[in-house]
Amino acid sequence: MPRVSPLKTSAPLTLGLRDEIAGTYAINEAMNQLLLEHLDPRAWRAEIPGHRGRTIAAIYAHVHNIRRKWLRLSAPHLKLPPELDHRRCTQKQARAALAKSAALCCEMLKDAFGGQSRVRSFHRDGWARRWRPGAEMFAYMITHDAHHRGQVCMLAHQIGYPLPGPASYGMWGWEKLASTCGFRLAGPSQTKRPARSRAR
Repeated sequence: MPRVSPLKTSAPLTLGLRDEIAGTYAINEAMNQLLLEHLDPRAWRAEIPGHRGRTIAAIYAHVHNIRRKWLRLSAPHLKLPPELDHRRCTQKQARAALAKSAALCCEMLKDAFGGQSRVRSFHRDGWARRWRPGAEMFAYMITHDAHHRGQVCMLAHQIGYPLPGPASYGMWGWEKLASTCGFRLAGPSQTKRPARSRAR
């Protein structure tokens, strides 16, 4: 596999870009909330016959609980929300818990990308080595959620309760999702283009 040499940077991000990164993670969570809003309740703990994989309830409990681990290991100054038990939690409880852990992850990201951060390193698990806070940390967090969100979509379809259009297509309406998070996506520069001189 060919190796790619990334650019190495250590300077803190500008305030605007730091907030955009946290906002993007909030959009990521809005996708989870959209799926849970439209998920048929019968699919919450349904299992595929003969398959021993996680249920949708277990998948979303895992997403929340792994965020708690990131926060506990990387941002101990933030107060952790309670864990989720996939055997007992309801969809409503999962939505509330995920909203809380996502908000704290946004705080951790803003702190990690700030000038004087209390997030000294990103520690994703006890067995893994620590990373310097940066783009890799953000990409890992987004990828983890997206992976399990894909599992939820596939599992819901396999057990006979496919997600309706407002959820399956709504995930790609980033402008609308951003507005539900309380901000607008950055548009093109409003700088006026210089007037073209007419040839004489």
